[in-house]
Amino acid sequence: MLGLDRLRALCAVADHGSIAAAARDLHVTPSGVSQQLAKLEREVGAPLLVQVGRGVQLTQAGRLLAHRGEEILSLLAQAQSEVASLDRDVSGELVLSAVVSAGRVVVPEAIAQLRQLHPALSVTFVADDTDDIVPAVVRRDVDLALVEGFSTMPRQLPDEVVYTRIHDDVVDVALPANHPLAHHDIVELAQVTDLPWTTWRTGEVFHTWLMHTLRGRGVQPQIKYEVPEFAAQLEFVARGLAAALVPRLARVWVPGDVALVPVHPRLQREIYAVRRKDNDRPSVRAGMEVLRGIFEAIAASPGS
Repeated sequence: MLGLDRLRALCAVADHGSIAAAARDLHVTPSGVSQQLAKLEREVGAPLLVQVGRGVQLTQAGRLLAHRGEEILSLLAQAQSEVASLDRDVSGELVLSAVVSAGRVVVPEAIAQLRQLHPALSVTFVADDTDDIVPAVVRRDVDLALVEGFSTMPRQLPDEVVYTRIHDDVVDVALPANHPLAHHDIVELAQVTDLPWTTWRTGEVFHTWLMHTLRGRGVQPQIKYEVPEFAAQLEFVARGLAAALVPRLARVWVPGDVALVPVHPRLQREIYAVRRKDNDRPSVRAGMEVLRGIFEAIAASPGS
């Protein structure tokens, strides 16, 4: 019988492309992964890897077994989830992740509620960006996550996960308080022509979306300040250095020298709750229920 640990090792090598990267993902040593793969080759009676330069490549048998291994591990996780569902008590561990703004505003309240409602449940959390969170969910490193998306910039979604749209977060333009448009009830982005922009770093989701959005509104953006945090971007705005696009979930603190003005046509980002299809344990459902309630309260509050 094939060992599950050995299948996990093979699947990790298939996912990451090297034994060293697979070892980091599995939190073991590279020699430990190599030993597991050597045992697996003896069990199946066929070579699964070939050396290519300094790396390795799966053989045809290795690719086939890795594909079937993913199916087996998914079925096992689903079975564990179904067995756990027979128990009404929410216990065990729940690993949450979220994009920074949702993590700061929503997740602390969610964890506090889960601790009160389910004392036997242990919750851990890590903030990250969407491009890193989704693979972590696929790898089962994260049980439930909040990620951002944009209907104007759809992304390819992995087959292994379920996305639930949980909140529509309005995005406003941040302007220096003494800017000519600062006291308008609403502005069009094409009117903001006298300021450069500050946003997240090149290649990050919000940076790409800002570029896409501004160009779609007839603006060729000049991005001078790449700052990976909305609060820090607002400091650049407060000093008259730039304009920014800021989601309302990110409004933890707004400097007095900044005006946040709604945009026409309305801008928004979508917040999605993400889990693996085979992970519907009571703890995941409890986390989803709490998150949904918090976002419903936010949506019902004035100015949301």
